[in-house]
Amino acid sequence: MSKINVAIIGVGNCASSLVQGVHYYKDAKDDEFVPGLMHVNLGGYHIRDINFVAAFDIDSNKVGKDLGEAIYTPPNNTFEFCKVPKTGVTVHRGMVHDGLGKYLSTIIKKAPGSTADIVGILKETKTDVVISYLPVGSEEATRWYMEQVLQAGCGLINCIPVFICREKYWQDRFAEKGLPIIGDDIKSQVGATITHRVLTKLFRDRGVKLEHTYQLNFGGNTDFYNMLERERLESKKISKTNAVTSQLDYEMNPDDVHVGPSDYVPWLKDRKYCHIKMEGRTFGDVPLILDMKLEVWDSPNSAGVVIDAVRCCKLALDHGLKGTLIGPAAYFMKSSPIQYTDDEARKMVEDFISKYGVSSTPGKGKKKVTS
Repeated sequence: MSKINVAIIGVGNCASSLVQGVHYYKDAKDDEFVPGLMHVNLGGYHIRDINFVAAFDIDSNKVGKDLGEAIYTPPNNTFEFCKVPKTGVTVHRGMVHDGLGKYLSTIIKKAPGSTADIVGILKETKTDVVISYLPVGSEEATRWYMEQVLQAGCGLINCIPVFICREKYWQDRFAEKGLPIIGDDIKSQVGATITHRVLTKLFRDRGVKLEHTYQLNFGGNTDFYNMLERERLESKKISKTNAVTSQLDYEMNPDDVHVGPSDYVPWLKDRKYCHIKMEGRTFGDVPLILDMKLEVWDSPNSAGVVIDAVRCCKLALDHGLKGTLIGPAAYFMKSSPIQYTDDEARKMVEDFISKYGVSSTPGKGKKKVTS
């Protein structure tokens, strides 16, 4: 199998955890358990087959640096679990548009000069898959980058809650170009949304009528700082709320559901605290109340999911699949075009890998029959 050439838009904490993770697990054995990954070898692609070839950012502290250095540059403040050597990939000056909000502009200085030739760089580096890690609320910047990705002919992993992959317009645009997309808004390995979803499904499966629920999140990374600008939160709240309520077979009054970020606490750095409360009725209309607190390092919590998504996207490219990949989107993302339970979605991804992948078992390297 060939390498997977990957470009990153936005060299923040999430990119840092992703790049660290690929280096950290590059020598993992195929049968080894790696936390956060479905498989070390997914459909014939090992973790080390992810090859970073381009990166884009607007921060003057990062543009012009090697990717292996830029991922540790402030305001990045995530957990450093691996020292990445120089990669040979220089961070290019990206497009700003609405990517630099009111609060971020107080700590990030826009790099001088003009926007790099994004399409030319993606073509020159033979990029297979582009990962978008733009800040929440970057509606204009996201749409601008989508045009560059389409023109360059790359697959897409949209990790942010700006709706692309679930919208028919963009589905059709990528399908017309014969390109696969997975999105929108990455789910963490075990984060606030996936935990809230599973608990909501548990309530429904066990016959508890969920009547009120909230999910409050706060942390100290630039994502939370950026989201102090409430105008940028609309799509994020829609994404997280729908991911939870989709697990019910009845409608809840919007006033009875609150899901979203609440505040920024600088000293927490990339740690995220989540508080979930669920109030329901059991047999005999007897009250049941669940209170839960979850603490995670936010960015490493999603990096393994992105590694799996990238490899699924490359399998789709290998087989000429186009448009939104429904199974991978449902399992890896909060706002997929069609919502399934996580058990159903995981099975869909395993079936996808089985159908389009190459076995890593010795003597079984033949491609499976595809439709």
